[in-house]
Amino acid sequence: MSANSFDARSTLRVGDESYEIFKLDKVEGSARLPYSLKVLLENLLRTEDGANITADHIRALGNWDSQAQPSQEIQFTPARVIMQDFTGVPCVVDLATMREAVKELGGDPAKINPLAPAELVIDHSVIADKFGTAEAFGQNVELEYGRNKERYQFLRWGQTAFDEFKVVPPGTGIVHQVNIEKLARTVMVRNGQAYPDTLVGTDSHTTMVNGLGVLGWGVGGIEAEAAMLGQPVSMLIPRVVGFKLTGELPAGTTATDLVLTITEMLRKHGVVGKFVEFYGEGVSATSLANRATIGNMSPEFGSTAAIFPIDDETLKYLRLTGRDEQQVALVEAYAKEQGLWLDPAAEPDFSEKLELDLSTVVPSIAGPKRPQDRIVLANAAEQFKIDVRNYVDSVDEAGKESFPASDSPATTNGVPSNPVLVTAPDGSTYELDHGAVTVAAITSCTNTSNPYVMVAAALVAKKAVEKGLTRKPWVKTTLAPGSKVVTDYFDKAGLTPYLDKVGFNLVGYGCTTCIGNSGPLPEEVSKAVNDHDLAVTSVLSGNRNFEGRINPDVKMNYLASPPLVVAYALAGSMKIDITTEALGVDQDGNPVYLKDVWPSEAEVNDVVANSIGEDMFNKSYQDVFAGDAQWQALSIPTGNTFEWDTESTYVRKPPYFEGMTMETTPVSDITGARVLAKLGDSVTTDHISPAGAIKADTPAGKYLTEHGVQRRDFNSYGSRRGNHEVMIRGTFANIRLRNQIAPGTEGGFTRDFTQEDAPVSFIYDASRNYIDQGIPLVVLAGKEYGSGSSRDWAAKGTALLGVKAVIAESYERIHRSNLIGMGVLPLQYPEGQSASSLGLTGEETFSFTGVTELNDGTTPRTVKVTTDTGVEFDAVVRIDTPGEADYYRNGGIMQYVLRSLIRK
Repeated sequence: MSANSFDARSTLRVGDESYEIFKLDKVEGSARLPYSLKVLLENLLRTEDGANITADHIRALGNWDSQAQPSQEIQFTPARVIMQDFTGVPCVVDLATMREAVKELGGDPAKINPLAPAELVIDHSVIADKFGTAEAFGQNVELEYGRNKERYQFLRWGQTAFDEFKVVPPGTGIVHQVNIEKLARTVMVRNGQAYPDTLVGTDSHTTMVNGLGVLGWGVGGIEAEAAMLGQPVSMLIPRVVGFKLTGELPAGTTATDLVLTITEMLRKHGVVGKFVEFYGEGVSATSLANRATIGNMSPEFGSTAAIFPIDDETLKYLRLTGRDEQQVALVEAYAKEQGLWLDPAAEPDFSEKLELDLSTVVPSIAGPKRPQDRIVLANAAEQFKIDVRNYVDSVDEAGKESFPASDSPATTNGVPSNPVLVTAPDGSTYELDHGAVTVAAITSCTNTSNPYVMVAAALVAKKAVEKGLTRKPWVKTTLAPGSKVVTDYFDKAGLTPYLDKVGFNLVGYGCTTCIGNSGPLPEEVSKAVNDHDLAVTSVLSGNRNFEGRINPDVKMNYLASPPLVVAYALAGSMKIDITTEALGVDQDGNPVYLKDVWPSEAEVNDVVANSIGEDMFNKSYQDVFAGDAQWQALSIPTGNTFEWDTESTYVRKPPYFEGMTMETTPVSDITGARVLAKLGDSVTTDHISPAGAIKADTPAGKYLTEHGVQRRDFNSYGSRRGNHEVMIRGTFANIRLRNQIAPGTEGGFTRDFTQEDAPVSFIYDASRNYIDQGIPLVVLAGKEYGSGSSRDWAAKGTALLGVKAVIAESYERIHRSNLIGMGVLPLQYPEGQSASSLGLTGEETFSFTGVTELNDGTTPRTVKVTTDTGVEFDAVVRIDTPGEADYYRNGGIMQYVLRSLIRK
């Protein structure tokens, strides 16, 4: 129950239904706030408890100074949580482990359930191994189940065991597209209350739902777990960038061109840690599909969220996707009652402003390695000829050293060239060279949710087939839509056969290429690329094109609209200027140009209008959580606690609650601590978290080998996030990590001071020795420690390695909070001080006194740090809120929640 200090509780009647709401106009200053901050304000009004969320917090938001730097911390309670399978599995593992802990403490395991609705969509596991045939989809699904059976059995058990937890099975769609088409409410109704739909998700592109007027963003697994269990997310009231849209998109441009333009603008402006909010007359001219495409790219331009207010376009989309009329009426009535309805003429109080005339957008792609590196399509071939020099090596006469391509690579007309003759399995031959498009993928939530660009792609395929064109033989072509609705409207419009004929057969409903699940290139292509070090390319309709992400054989990656993906598959090379040069020749030997196969806006709109309807969405989502026969046939335990398989290398019971009692153990000072790692500035969670492939000679690889796993079946750290034994061994193991106490090394190495002469050792191996001897560990770090994406295992792994405290010059806010959530004490050097200025080498023994003040219900401002070498200083305690102090006293957020739920 809200403390209701502002007398904001009221009633909203919609049709025959009445809902309790909390009126925003009761707070002075609310009318001038941007839409996104109004949503946060309602959240605080409804959840005010007088402790973590107070009247002062509400006033601070009402009195928000748009020009001030963020300093006021608030507690945001999301309405729901959404997860994908890679990042969601550890959350469910922790819930299952909490149930066992409750049972061991004499409580009722059934009490452990998500307190906020939680939905998980399995979309990150399908790999496009097979392509270009009618059987590709079925074969890829079979392979997916074979690789992931243990994880899927566990998730299916969770679906049956937990209330308020639902799983969308494999082969259904991409989490963000399923979210906007089915799961998003826009206005939530729960326990008689109506309030804005808000969420956090375990995937950075959760922001796609911002296009539907829903405020939400991606977080780490610890924050997601906390939100599932009713705990608020700590955040600073952000700066809000107003992005004014005017005009309309010109003919021939797509949502992809628009979003690449916006990404370039916002990256250049600088919006990291800020909200972006779209306003102005041009918003009304922007379709919901285009809004969702823009929202999806928020992580690429760096903002926390990129939101559009609610308007008639929102309602139209809700109706199209099968939401019932009472829900649509509630969304309209609530938004208008609360001042959340778009007024195209209004200009809220923004921190900063940008403006884009939509009529100035031109066809574009982005690459070869960053989403913000936009290239005007007409300039793409010339820009490629410049960029490829950064990816082509030449060898000196002795054959020993590689030099940059600018020295003297082989060239044709000034462009690096190294043509290789390749023989295909059918005996035919072709020439492969730098710039060859080897992957052309219609993939990713960014664009597959947008029927206009998807239909445009299918129409390009149709016109190409009619002129006798098909993909070049070296191009791996894949179609991975974000939901089954896409293939339904392709079928209804009669466009599927044309996509198939140019090689864009369905390979799966999932993320595939955008997250690196592009599958292997054909063997003969891969061999030619690697034997001759060719700088080949991919073109995908995704949101990320970082180096090494798409395919290990592909050096240069380009983001493009789905119709341009098809065009590049026809052309087969980035060297070709597809705006002026022929894509191929027709049956009569005449050149075929892009303009000959590009559909008009009227053609696209006609297909969309006649092929997509509410019935299609109702059919696709009528039983979305049930799954197919293969999903339903998975054998699972029947009890409300999970039957752990002691032989499993994917899902294991973590040790978070071992030895836990109902009474908290008093917080103690830390004595005799040794340094596990001494790190420099800007060490990110990507340096700390386990990620990527598992190598055989690492602690994780050795663990898997000892457990009978063949090297070919190691899979990735991402797929094994439910096994803490693998993840601990991969923490601080990034190949680019430099631990200053093990100079001359790069990777997961330290010095082990439990042994004579302190030899260099794997960080994991040394940590086991320290734990065996009861020696606590500390990490020393520089500025911006833990920046980058928030990652649950950056904190979990740190804790499980035995680290009790981290001392840094400054922290990324979420990682600092996550450390507390795992029972690790975050400390900060005195202002202006660092490990270097204090003369710390990392070879010292540390003691921390004054921590016990937390036992008195207060949080000390500083603790005394002393070393055996005589260094002393007062470290600032970075436990910043009363809630964080409660988590730390309990040994972590999961222990705090567990005790709270048992006592209820």
